[in-house]
Amino acid sequence: MEKTKWYFIDSGPCAPSYNMALDEALLDWHSEGLIPPVIRFYEWNPATLSIGYFQSVEKEIDMEAVRRLGLGFVRRPTGGRGVLHEHELTYSVIVSEDYPDMPATVTEAYRVISEGLLKGFQSLGLEAYFSIPNTPDKLQALKNPKTAVCFDTPSWYELVVEGKKVAGSAQTRQKGVILQHGAILLDLDDEKLVQTFKFSTDEAREKVKKSINQKAVAINKLLQKPIPIDMCKVAFRDGFSEALNVELVPFSLNEKQIEYVKTLEKRRYANDEWNLKK
Repeated sequence: MEKTKWYFIDSGPCAPSYNMALDEALLDWHSEGLIPPVIRFYEWNPATLSIGYFQSVEKEIDMEAVRRLGLGFVRRPTGGRGVLHEHELTYSVIVSEDYPDMPATVTEAYRVISEGLLKGFQSLGLEAYFSIPNTPDKLQALKNPKTAVCFDTPSWYELVVEGKKVAGSAQTRQKGVILQHGAILLDLDDEKLVQTFKFSTDEAREKVKKSINQKAVAINKLLQKPIPIDMCKVAFRDGFSEALNVELVPFSLNEKQIEYVKTLEKRRYANDEWNLKK
């Protein structure tokens, strides 16, 4: 039986504003029936702090530190907490809410889409599994995250190896389309990460840094050797293809599509009115 064809895009390193604009553009085009569902891989140039749609820059982010560290900064169209995109492979999945066998609930859709991540980690030789918050403390933390940092915050169906989070994802639904994107950690610079957030005291900052080390871990540390990002791309591309039972067809944007992305980028993600609005 012939598999359903999805598009596959490997964008490589891109500016933070372009990365978010392209994800939104793909959602737009899919909602209009112009393209099939999409799996996209990308990286960040420069390294970037991204924050969730609902986060407050004034309350949570140290913009002086972001500039001092030479980081990019962007507000995502998705929810979730702050993520430092540096040593990682970022993925996005764009698919209709009414796609066959796609669950209606956000948490169950996370599970289905994240099966591709699970298989990707497993193909790299890591014993990954889904962690489900199942204690009163964890369930309460879902409702009221203690910090603004993604890898210090639990979530439904997060990918775990040796009890530690190895990927952080966020999701939005617009125009009948699901956009889920997230970070697959190759390395984690916890010191740089915590510098970009505001804390009431230095002790609170150190506590969160220690917590991140206890709750999150990167692929290279687990494998005890650096692995090429191209190897990760193959593992997770094949993982998504197998998990979703689809054929991934390479896709490149045409000039008209690139212009649409750049217009969206300029209007929103490269604009302080969007990035600093809360």
